[in-house]
Amino acid sequence: MKSIGYFISFLILNFSALGLGIILMNNGPMDSWYQTLNQAPWTPPNWVFGTAWSIVMICFSFYMTSLAKLRMGSSLWGLYFLQLAFNIAWNYLFFNQHLVLLGSINLILLLGLISFFLVKNKKLLGYKTILIAPYFLWLLIANSLNIYILFNN
Repeated sequence: MKSIGYFISFLILNFSALGLGIILMNNGPMDSWYQTLNQAPWTPPNWVFGTAWSIVMICFSFYMTSLAKLRMGSSLWGLYFLQLAFNIAWNYLFFNQHLVLLGSINLILLLGLISFFLVKNKKLLGYKTILIAPYFLWLLIANSLNIYILFNN
């Protein structure tokens, strides 16, 4: 029963962060600034981003639930909320303020934090570590897209 509570809590927190990020991005990909950028040839269609982030956050909610059952403490919560802050901040930095360099730094830090989660808890979670893989892989893609824009505009 505790697992269900954790899972629902993480779902609510993760999707609330996504929602806040959407609000802070202004018009996001529909903005004329973004539309005129020289984007990477491998940039997926806009609908892929929402789908990918939904899958990432569902998997991450399962991951965090598994981790919380085994190792819940202030450091885990601190790192969790830090990744939420990085996740939300990128939308504001990149889409709202057009700060591509700061957005890139933000995404690199977020990738580093998710990498830390992955490596630090691999032995503890075993096969459940796979649940953070979509987040890690999507951040690799996001970083490549952001860095392409940084160096080609």
